[in-house]
Amino acid sequence: MKTRLQTSMGQQLVLTPQLQQAIKLLQMSTTELELEIAQAVESNPLLDWADSSDSSSAGNEGSDGNDGDAPAERTDAGDDWAPAELDWSAAGSGGSFDDDDDTGSAAERVAETETLADHLLWQLHLSHLSSRDRSIGAALIDALDDDGYLREPLAGIAETLLPAIHADEDEILAVLHRIQRFDPVGVAARTLGECLLLQLDVLAGDTPGLVLARQIAAGPLERLPRSGVAGLAHELKQPLDEVETAVTLLRSLDPRPGTQIAPLSQDTYVVPDVVVWRQNGVWRAALAAHAGPKVVIHRGYEQLIRRCGDADAGYLRAQLQEARWLLKGLQQRGETLLQVVRSLILQQAGFLEFGEQALRPLTLREIATELGLHESTVSRAIARKHVRTPRGTLPLRAFFASGIDTEGGGEASSTAIQAMIRRLIDDENPRKPLSDAKLADLLKSSGIPVARRTVAKYREAMNISASHERVRIA
Repeated sequence: MKTRLQTSMGQQLVLTPQLQQAIKLLQMSTTELELEIAQAVESNPLLDWADSSDSSSAGNEGSDGNDGDAPAERTDAGDDWAPAELDWSAAGSGGSFDDDDDTGSAAERVAETETLADHLLWQLHLSHLSSRDRSIGAALIDALDDDGYLREPLAGIAETLLPAIHADEDEILAVLHRIQRFDPVGVAARTLGECLLLQLDVLAGDTPGLVLARQIAAGPLERLPRSGVAGLAHELKQPLDEVETAVTLLRSLDPRPGTQIAPLSQDTYVVPDVVVWRQNGVWRAALAAHAGPKVVIHRGYEQLIRRCGDADAGYLRAQLQEARWLLKGLQQRGETLLQVVRSLILQQAGFLEFGEQALRPLTLREIATELGLHESTVSRAIARKHVRTPRGTLPLRAFFASGIDTEGGGEASSTAIQAMIRRLIDDENPRKPLSDAKLADLLKSSGIPVARRTVAKYREAMNISASHERVRIA
């Protein structure tokens, strides 16, 4: 069954089974990818682990070639920097680096535990919403279950917002509709039918069976298991083959979108997917060779197809096709990830050079528009992915930040403002710590008009005590 997905640039994309697999691989963390590939190798005789000598040739398309010798590793991020253990010869031919990352600290490489709520809250804070709407959105996200459904009535959400916010159900519903456009698609639905309708809404209008699938999802969906496709066709007075097409489309959707963002174990270690370094003053990026295990087609079984009987040959051909789909999906995953990272390092070169205080406001939409991708594709590409930089191993989410207007007409990211607050507090007189009001005044004098309550919110987010609790004798 083929469906069509529309990109942010209006292009139509055929959603074939192999593309669905590619989307699934894209949103996986390195740990999940390793498990997925191990299971594929175990179940498919046409797949085999690549020898170490062959690893540089597997999935290394779209690489960033390098000319000349690599500079020595330096701890100063302002100088040309490259991990000393990178295999530069492999990078020159394939662009994938052998990055064991043994030089990084163990604490740095422990993966952060990202839940569905974390993933949605991150998108919420990047959205262009008022602080009031963000508070409502946070309450809605907090009420979602593990499958991504909102089981609590809107009246109950309104009660949880009291006494700080008095919101009616229409206002809450408007924010809910914004959250329902977040990744994963179909999240924050109140019923199965609404969940499927949200996923159908992202498909192109000429998708086969789309109109009828919407009609079924909005009405007789719950009767489908009892009446079957034939009974549903009779009830809707529609041709049987058209109803079958619509039902097939519905069954290709995810009824539990929240499970796509499953939390990682707290003792999971990070394997960087991408390595970023600076060479001759230019920031470069390449896939880390150890970001995922390497697999190849088992040539022995592939050659056996020509010599065995029809039944065995048919089975082996099917397994060969699945193996090729997996390899293609892994290649597409790497290419998309590298494309997104290269865009990020162009946008956030100041962050890599100078740290958080130079992080500029950046949203998923900006990167998606620049690359001609859908926002959900960018979100999947960076979900629980990490990049090794001169400043340590960082989650790709760290390159995004919401913005606040400055007096100079530009924007400052919330992360940069937090870094400025932290620096001011680090430099304060320990006997007379800076109050939130004083911090707001200092930021205003730097051209960043931030209210005292906003300073207090950022300070609490960084787990920094209030000024009266920071008093100490030097």
